[in-house]
Amino acid sequence: MEEIITLDYGSGGKKTSRLIEKYIVPRFDNAALKSLGDGAVIPGGETLAFSTDSFVVDPLFFPGGDIGKLAVCGTVNDIAMCGAEPRYLSCSLILEEGLEMETLERVLQSMSAAAEAAGVQIVTGDTKVVDRGRGDKLYINTAGIGVMRHALGGLQAVKPGDAVLVSGTVGDHGTAVMLARSGMMQGEVKSDCAALNRLTEAMLASVGGIRILRDPTRGGLATTLNEFTEGQLFGIELEEAAIPVRPEVQASCDMLGLEPIYCANEGKLTCICASEDAEMLLRVMHALPEGENAAVIGRVTEEAAGKVVMKTDLGGRRILQKLAGAQLPRIC
Repeated sequence: MEEIITLDYGSGGKKTSRLIEKYIVPRFDNAALKSLGDGAVIPGGETLAFSTDSFVVDPLFFPGGDIGKLAVCGTVNDIAMCGAEPRYLSCSLILEEGLEMETLERVLQSMSAAAEAAGVQIVTGDTKVVDRGRGDKLYINTAGIGVMRHALGGLQAVKPGDAVLVSGTVGDHGTAVMLARSGMMQGEVKSDCAALNRLTEAMLASVGGIRILRDPTRGGLATTLNEFTEGQLFGIELEEAAIPVRPEVQASCDMLGLEPIYCANEGKLTCICASEDAEMLLRVMHALPEGENAAVIGRVTEEAAGKVVMKTDLGGRRILQKLAGAQLPRIC
């Protein structure tokens, strides 16, 4: 048994699940945490959604975004996936001695612009400074609060025949960060980092048959869908040809030995909905920039319960598991 934390524990895959389920959840015994969503719904005068996340991306700046924009959009999206309207964020900064003030100002300006674009306010925060060599320049933690506007059916409402959707091309963020880190030519590959609360509000206001929403960040689309099916009496069957991937992202992943369906996304969501609502949802999503490349990529099935199976372009069938190992460490 490992006695230390390794990079695999930050991959979003099997070891991340083990860390959460074996070490973290048992120490904090409450129903909101046990649901293992990215945000927790909290009862009160108004029902609230609450989430927290930490961002340790390397490099701090990458095509399409930076650690500041990522911190705001990531927490806004976690709240939005609960069916809530994001309202307020906190911002805690862990700064390494020697960080250039110009870099910090650039990050803070990016956070301000992202918050304004998403319609949220950063209302509280904290700052700590660690010794040179102890913090890799800058880490950010954000927590967010939103007001519940729509109830989702949840995994218990998922039925065979339900449609599986994704809001756009997959693998953009992870590929862009990896290329930026390696110093390779990036071309047109950019992070998809974006707030999705406008998209989720439009989707949830249009139909009542949405079972679950999730933004497939670390571990990518394949890992997120495995989180849906794990321990359930249903499976998910995907059509490889239906999954949207930008040609330049596919080419970069081929060069790097990666798979887009396991690469992080920071401006996409996946959704399970009633089959009769899928076409309406696609029309709503296509009307907004955040969902212009949305597609139905599969369906819920009684076969292969607890598993995600992909029908490949070659006509075969492949079982997709959670990401094993640290495919892209320090990605968000």
